[in-house]
Amino acid sequence: MRRILLAAAAIAAIGLAPAANAVTFRFANDGDVNSMDPYARNETFLLTFNGNMYEPLVRRDRELKIEPALAVRWEQPDATTWRFHLRPGVRFHDGTPFTADDVAFSVVRAKAPGSNVSTKLATVTGTRVIDPLTIEFTTAAPNPILLEEIADFFIMSKAWAEKNNATQAADLTQRSENFATRNANGTGPFVLAGREPDRRTVLRPNADWWDKPEHNLTEVQFNVIANDATRVAALLSGEIDMIYTVPPQDTQRLSTAPNIRIHQKAELRTIFLGFDQWRDQLVKSDVTGRNPFRDARVRRAFYQAIDMEAIRTRVMRGQSRNSGLMWGPGINGFDEELDRRIPFDPDASKRLLTEAGYPNGFRVTMDCPNDRYVNDEAICQAVAAMLARVGVRIDLNAQTRARYFAEILGPRYNTSFYLLGWTPATYDAHNAMFNLMATREGVRGQFNVGNYSNARFDQLTTAIATETNLDKRMAMIREAAKIHAEEVGHIPLHQQQVIWAARSNIDLVQLADNWFPLRYVRVRQ
Repeated sequence: MRRILLAAAAIAAIGLAPAANAVTFRFANDGDVNSMDPYARNETFLLTFNGNMYEPLVRRDRELKIEPALAVRWEQPDATTWRFHLRPGVRFHDGTPFTADDVAFSVVRAKAPGSNVSTKLATVTGTRVIDPLTIEFTTAAPNPILLEEIADFFIMSKAWAEKNNATQAADLTQRSENFATRNANGTGPFVLAGREPDRRTVLRPNADWWDKPEHNLTEVQFNVIANDATRVAALLSGEIDMIYTVPPQDTQRLSTAPNIRIHQKAELRTIFLGFDQWRDQLVKSDVTGRNPFRDARVRRAFYQAIDMEAIRTRVMRGQSRNSGLMWGPGINGFDEELDRRIPFDPDASKRLLTEAGYPNGFRVTMDCPNDRYVNDEAICQAVAAMLARVGVRIDLNAQTRARYFAEILGPRYNTSFYLLGWTPATYDAHNAMFNLMATREGVRGQFNVGNYSNARFDQLTTAIATETNLDKRMAMIREAAKIHAEEVGHIPLHQQQVIWAARSNIDLVQLADNWFPLRYVRVRQ
């Protein structure tokens, strides 16, 4: 009871009381969105939240299948040209008409410096405006999955961005801002009505939205409640209606609480560990004059020191699926035969470290978020303890997602050993290969933080992007997966469960990619 009272006081202090006669939906997460700019970060929570205000040319339905959005239809005049016919009568939230010029502008902005979503358009070499409601995309080579790649590429207003000096995205890795960081002007079902970073963001319905609303909301209040106990207590007391991030240790308690419903589904995201493999000397280690992670024996030693079954049962409380691949079930290219982990074997780990010239181990910093993935910091703590048993001394640097991503992502890539998670946006293995595992070059490998590099892997990544023969394509994906596993390019850990909790009068749709479209939410009075 004391927790509930404390939660009520905390919530009241930031002004979450709903307006009279309003159908207000109040939900909470442990971390903030960080930016209202849909190009600021290629991260699920930022994209899904901003996707309530901004819209793509094509979107995903309740079954994650592609359907028309700002484009009503499309065709391919030739193998490298996609022609999109745009939806007439659509307006941005400020009343400006939506046209092909906005699409062309958005492509340029998304590929420009400061944007973190350029990989979504990696194969797009240019656009051609045919008329106000028709635009063509040209790709460098045939791209059989372009629609999948642009399903979360959001269109911005050219006039609004120019008027407010926001024609380029503010680079969050440099902690910079511009007008689009705290303001929004999309075509989507909700309009930004208030923004208090790290506290609360308010949305209201777009009365002029082109689509028919399925929700019945008059206001949405998103609240940042970092403390797990306070967040859970706020839900139990009725101060909020839904928790987007449910602490695993509270799942059972919430499942038996009156008027509370647990929403649980296997997520497509894979959590993994990565190493700096490109610097001559690590930036965060006591090893001088060389980089131990360039030696596959060291990488394998780390892998075999980690007891994933202990993490699954004790840290994740059974709410995860151990993985041997960098993509899991539900992703095109998943192969159960290849999805086998290297056995947990601390003795083998010690032998490998000795063979590599580190009989007494070494010290290295592990960078980890503490508000991004389910139990992220606890996972890192467990890994650190396991590595300590084989002589590796870990300095754990756990930070909020804003600071963490600014630290480890480009252009600095200021990390030696890190934890990250990835949901292939195209639901295809190529997305993970291109973004996470292929050698950094241009937009390719933008999230290959440690710059794992293998020439044959890169060749396969390029070939898979344009291969239309499904059997040949799958064979190449298998070959690439084997190369990466043999070299221990990264350490796949698990796919976490998507676990939400909501009041029993809340109807919502839970998707396997952890996206949360507010257009499906209804509050039963």
